[in-house]
Amino acid sequence: MLMLTSPAKAEQCNVSLSQDRVDYGRLHRGELLVEQPGKAELALGMRTLNLNVVCPQPTAMALRFDSPGAGPEAFSLGLQGSFTLSLKRPRLDGQAVELFQGRARSLEQSSRLLPGQTLVARQGGAPIQGRMFTAQVEIETYLPVSATRVRDETLIDGRGRFELVPGN
Repeated sequence: MLMLTSPAKAEQCNVSLSQDRVDYGRLHRGELLVEQPGKAELALGMRTLNLNVVCPQPTAMALRFDSPGAGPEAFSLGLQGSFTLSLKRPRLDGQAVELFQGRARSLEQSSRLLPGQTLVARQGGAPIQGRMFTAQVEIETYLPVSATRVRDETLIDGRGRFELVPGN
């Protein structure tokens, strides 16, 4: 199982991950079914990466993950499953911040990155600017049981990239 996440640049800011790939290694159907009996969808376990955004000038930190969606709550692994992303322990210039869905007047706090949505760093409910944003990215990957019925080794691949959305 391999998931590739590519960093992206925006407005002279550098967006980077501690790793550009998450490799689940070889998975065997029997092991997955024994660990999660009776489930229609198998969880492959959580992986954690570190996300860093460094900007030369104070910038509003509004992030999205550009990847095909698998419905409104997850990103697609092609025809073979989905994955979710959450940003934990967000900090801007060393200070803890809150993350909110949307950009305008939305006050829905969330750590989940959803397809087509943006997470905005705020403090006290107001968007803030900074030069250095850090967060832990938690990735959870799911496969339908039917995707484990294969005759040969099969690569399941999801791709995407983090983007810093300009403006506020």
